[in-house]
Formats: sequence, C-alpha cells, structure tokens
Amino acid sequence: MRTVYLNGEYMPEDEAKVSVFDRGFLMADGVYEVTSVLDGKLIDFDGHAVRLQRSLDELEMRHPSSKEDLLEVHRELVRLNEITDGMIYLQITRGNPGDRDFAYPPQDTAPTVVLFTQAKPGMADSPLTKTGMKVISIPDQRWGRRDIKTVQLLYPSMGKMMAKAAGADDAWMVEDDHITEGTSNNAYIVKGNTIVTRQLGHDILHGITRAAVLRFAREAQMSVEERPFTVAEAQAADEAFITSASMFVMPVVEMDGAAIGSGAPGPVAARLREIYLDESRKTAI
Repeated sequence: MRTVYLNGEYMPEDEAKVSVFDRGFLMADGVYEVTSVLDGKLIDFDGHAVRLQRSLDELEMRHPSSKEDLLEVHRELVRLNEITDGMIYLQITRGNPGDRDFAYPPQDTAPTVVLFTQAKPGMADSPLTKTGMKVISIPDQRWGRRDIKTVQLLYPSMGKMMAKAAGADDAWMVEDDHITEGTSNNAYIVKGNTIVTRQLGHDILHGITRAAVLRFAREAQMSVEERPFTVAEAQAADEAFITSASMFVMPVVEMDGAAIGSGAPGPVAARLREIYLDESRKTAI
C-alpha cells in the first residue's frame, strides 16, 4: 500500500481523508503539478516548483511551504514508496472553509496539500516511441486561463475519451482554426528543418518539458518557430510530436486519419527525446 502525504503527515493511502467542504472538491479551486522520477531522482523539479508558485499567485492562493520543504516531501515519498521510475502528483487547494460559498474563504484558511506517487516502471522506454501516437482534432472548449495549472480537467478528460472512441491515442484541441495543445501535453510539428509550436500565452499551459526541449533544440542548432499552426499544416508536416512530464518527447504519426510525413516516427522527435532524457538525467535531483 502506498504512503501518501496529506497536510504535513505521511500516512497509508486508505487513511488519507479530505473534507467534503474542500474547495478543490466543490469548486475545482486548486492547482497541481506532476514531477517525473527516473532512476529514483526528480526530473525538472525547479521548473515545476516555479510554475506551482505562478499558478498559486494567479489564483491569489498562498503557498503552504518553501521549495526546500516541498523537495524534501518529494524525496521522502520516493524513498517510502521505493519509486525508481514514476511520477509524483502534488495538489494544493484553497482548503476547507467549513461550508460552500462562491466567495473565497478568509485568507487564513489552511490550504489542503496532497502528494502521492505513481510507479511507472520503464517509463523512459515506452513502446509508443517506436510506433508513434495517433491524434484527432477536437474543438477547444476549455476556459480562457489554460496557463494556470488548475485541477479542472473535465474537458481534457472528455477529449481523451473522444480520442479513445475514434481509435486514437490523444486529441489536439483547436481554437480559431489553430491547434492550441493536446489534452495533457504541448503540440509540435516539424517542417523542413524548423520545429513549430504555439507561443506562450493564456491559451496553453506553459509546459516545463516544453521549455527544456526548446532550449535543447536551440542548443543543438535546430530552428524553432513559436506560432500557431493549423490542422492542415500538421497533416502536411514532415513530423509531429508532443512533450509532457510523463511522456517526455513522443512522436505523433497520424492526425484525423491522415499520415504525418512517412507515417512513422521521425528523426527530429527521436533526437530530441534522446537529448532530453540524457540531459534531464544529468541534472536530476
């Protein structure tokens, strides 16, 4: 049985309880982060900590602990649950005000802090890297502040199910005829020698893996263009791929039934995945 962390205590997962009045449960009034673990070490922890602080600030929610304390909790959960490869999920909500109200509770209301691990043996060697992912396009019907990593994930969940029903692996969301991102990942195409991905703004999540991969791409002298692209551009691209904390860099080989490039994983995605995993392992903590 897993050991989880709840409001300052480590406990068996079946003993962890959160109030029915918690605003994360009633209002989706909370934020989260997912940090990958490879070889027992945390990947990109600093980036996730910075984004967590930004999400909390955007929602005027106070941070319950320091980055150093948060790091210690992550490391202790890795140790207690003997995680070699996997993920640590962190969620902070505005807490339990004792009743339900649309207005924020008093500032001194204690936030709810939850962390738990998910073991994913061999997550760096996913068979999808050999076959590539298939995606479909769906309308982007989320709220306008997708840059805040909130726990309101209903529409992305619906998108995953739409993809599953269509025999695909994921869905790329479309707004004003241009792709925003995947249901739980950032989206990219490759045309010629140029990697194209949507620029940062309120309409996409500011991916931690995205930032690292683009930095590594530029360091490897690859051309990067940050701009919106259409479904037609994606279908006519030489390659496509996604990035996320749990899938790293993963090739996309089909969109809406049309093969992308050769219909097989391409060299740019493969090279970026190799660089990302190599460099991330070097700096893992």
